[in-house]
Amino acid sequence: MAPSSIFVEDRPAPLDATADPPSLFDGTTRLYTSYVCPFAQRVWITRNFKGLQEKIKLVPLDLGNRPAWYKEKVYPENKVPALEHNGKIIGESLDLIKYLDNTFEGPSLYPEDHAKREFGDELLKYTDTFVKTMYVSLKGDPSKETAPVLDYLENALYKFDDGPFFLGQLSLVDIAYIPFIERKDYTYPH
Repeated sequence: MAPSSIFVEDRPAPLDATADPPSLFDGTTRLYTSYVCPFAQRVWITRNFKGLQEKIKLVPLDLGNRPAWYKEKVYPENKVPALEHNGKIIGESLDLIKYLDNTFEGPSLYPEDHAKREFGDELLKYTDTFVKTMYVSLKGDPSKETAPVLDYLENALYKFDDGPFFLGQLSLVDIAYIPFIERKDYTYPH
């Protein structure tokens, strides 16, 4: 399962506190994101895999110098990611990756197979435990504290043998974990 075409995207510069807002709620679908935020990267990956670069405009924000209009007019929680679609704002990365998969065209990122969907739901629920453990371990002994969650995920990779991913083929589950797993080696060098 691969995207139907390769789309090379120019990445716009992040908007900071001095930037004017885009024309909000004008019918344009926008993904408010940060290039460095793993939660936002989940949605960015989903958007790109589904080939939605032309349908969903990327609006990167400078999280260290965020524009006031973002909290005031777009997303009161003042977090990324957030999606502006059909006159409303949707937040929370796991909700957004499911929303993109269910609402927009492109390759499906969740299997039809009941056993895989059930296991996928279990793994998606586990992401909170995984992320909390990874962040909390930074204050203690990372190798000791992260071992159980990493072992759990490693064992989960062997549940289905029809591909190298959690549910065999690339799915929302993989996308939910990839931005955090990617950081593991340089965040936890031992």
